[in-house]
Amino acid sequence: MNALRSLPILMLGALLSLPAAAANYAALPGGLFTSVMPADGKAAPVTIEPFQLRTEPVTNAEFLAFVQTHPQWRRDRVAGIFADGRYLSHWAAADVLGSEAQPSQPVTQISWFAAQAYCESEQARLPSWYEWEYAAAADDHRADARNDPAWRERVLAWYGRPSNTPLPAIGGAADVHGVSDLNGLVWEWVGDFNALLVGVDSRDQDGADKLKFCGAGALTMQQKENYASLMRVAMLSALKASDTTSSMGFRCARSH
Repeated sequence: MNALRSLPILMLGALLSLPAAAANYAALPGGLFTSVMPADGKAAPVTIEPFQLRTEPVTNAEFLAFVQTHPQWRRDRVAGIFADGRYLSHWAAADVLGSEAQPSQPVTQISWFAAQAYCESEQARLPSWYEWEYAAAADDHRADARNDPAWRERVLAWYGRPSNTPLPAIGGAADVHGVSDLNGLVWEWVGDFNALLVGVDSRDQDGADKLKFCGAGALTMQQKENYASLMRVAMLSALKASDTTSSMGFRCARSH
């Protein structure tokens, strides 16, 4: 994340002004969690502190309200360093949603910078990968349903959806934490997206361990049966902070 903490982040902070509308956040207890990205790069669980997570992804309507009060994030005004040319390109105009972007659909074509700016306007931040993965492991009655083949099958079914299918509106069934739509709606930015395929401890980057620091090596990590999580790691790691895609949205988090 060092590159993201340089000049662009300083500029990003200067662009924030009025707060966004209030949103619902659910409290998650945290604790020890077995991630597909082990804490020691081998097998150690991670410790997740209690945090709050937005119960739904940010919608087109919410992001429209944000750009209306933060016009520097309109697609016709945003600095090129913060967003590529596809940023909000599915909207009818810089401040009009249009038929291709329904108000209750999750906003997409959003860069990491824009997502982080929105979250800061809610006095929040993007969740870390570990926080997002921990939250996404739940179902309606278990905090961790990943060992259930039926749960994994439902999650993987989303990847078979044709890419030209219109996005559903938010509002899926809530999980045990009260959070919805973590799986099966859109990909979601995380705060540390560009560090996911970097070794946990850079001091062990010797020749014998090189595979751990590239995509091919990363996909040999533990819990290989949780293919959906590994796909998200690979997807996020392939992006730059200014990139946007038609299936990438976000939600915000807060530390307790």
